[in-house]
Amino acid sequence: MLEKRRSFIRQASYLATLSMLMPAIHVLALEKGKKKILLRNCWQTINIGDIAHVFGIMELFIKYIPDVEIVLWPVLIDNGVEELIKKTYPELKIVNGRFDLGKGKPDTIELQKAFDECHLMIYGSGWYYEKSTDLRSWWKTTKKPFGVYGDTVQELSPELQDLFNHASFFYFRDTESLKYVKSLNLKCPVQEFGPDSTFGINLHNDKKAEEYLESVGLEKGKFICVIPRLRYTPNWKMKGYVPSEEEKWKYEVSLKYKEADAIKLRAIITSWVEETGLKVLACPEVAFQVELAKETIVDPLSDEIKKNVVWRDSFWLTDEAASVYARSRAVVSLEIHSTIIAVAERVPAIHIKHPTDTRKGQMWRDIGLADWYFEIDETPASQIINKVLEIHHNYPQALAKLDKTRAYLQQVQKNTMSTIENVLMNS
Repeated sequence: MLEKRRSFIRQASYLATLSMLMPAIHVLALEKGKKKILLRNCWQTINIGDIAHVFGIMELFIKYIPDVEIVLWPVLIDNGVEELIKKTYPELKIVNGRFDLGKGKPDTIELQKAFDECHLMIYGSGWYYEKSTDLRSWWKTTKKPFGVYGDTVQELSPELQDLFNHASFFYFRDTESLKYVKSLNLKCPVQEFGPDSTFGINLHNDKKAEEYLESVGLEKGKFICVIPRLRYTPNWKMKGYVPSEEEKWKYEVSLKYKEADAIKLRAIITSWVEETGLKVLACPEVAFQVELAKETIVDPLSDEIKKNVVWRDSFWLTDEAASVYARSRAVVSLEIHSTIIAVAERVPAIHIKHPTDTRKGQMWRDIGLADWYFEIDETPASQIINKVLEIHHNYPQALAKLDKTRAYLQQVQKNTMSTIENVLMNS
């Protein structure tokens, strides 16, 4: 009886000691294993910029915090994008599902497992968090760290302001967004400039690009790419749903300015062809711009100029587009992500901004490319033409300018990844 009592006391003492040591054992286990990030990204697949976000931030993770395991939680991953991601990152885990607000938990086992196992949630570049409850659901159910990487903010509702009081970091891809959020006096400890993740991209399909360029008679370094845009993107037309009253109004605004905007792009193309004798590729960043380029840029040109202009007659994915941009002389775009991809490829890029677009165009000034940035309503076509020709005639200087910008971007990217690593190690 006495021996049984002694055995019980020893066992109870052991269990009490083990209980006290469990937190330390748990931390040690996490340190030995890989920390995990749940990456919410890939907003849509009809836009090579939205696709590019994923590949850009993945390259930054691999370069700066390679021991971290990434779990991608995409919004949309169709149209060949899933296959492209798996081919590029075969070890990347992709989880699907949604957070069921009614049940207060993810609606798939794989997403629930990601919520349980991941130590940090990051919203990649884009805008989606403004309409989504995903970050809020993550924080409410896990109380684990979260942050936003390389985003633009137009306005934060009181509810979102409260949410971001709990964020570990908020990186803004333009300083106008940063200034606005700083004025709100949020408690988030890290509120800084952090480039759009697309600047980190290293994605190519050289074979497909070279085959395409050869088929349409374009030679490396002897053409520019020109990308059109409407004042507002008609998502309803591409996705096939009935537009809301606000979307109808936005489309009317787009139609009102469509020709005036196109006139400036055609003037740039005409001057380029006449002054250099080189060619132009009219191509899309967003799917609907395939037809827009034909209608507003190519068809109205004179027959003589058309001889040097190629119309890209189909949409493409980011890998092919990046390889084509890399072989161009310069990129001139009303969409910003084509210009970002060009900079990543060390190709001069001019961004022409619509007044209806978000604050994100400010990033061109923030990264040292202010003289390659033009507000379309405030700038005559002649001024943009002069800049395009200046780049062409002084190409070494343009590349030196790009190198300075790229060096700055890489330093900021390194700093942002260091912060994310610190958050992870303390989670």
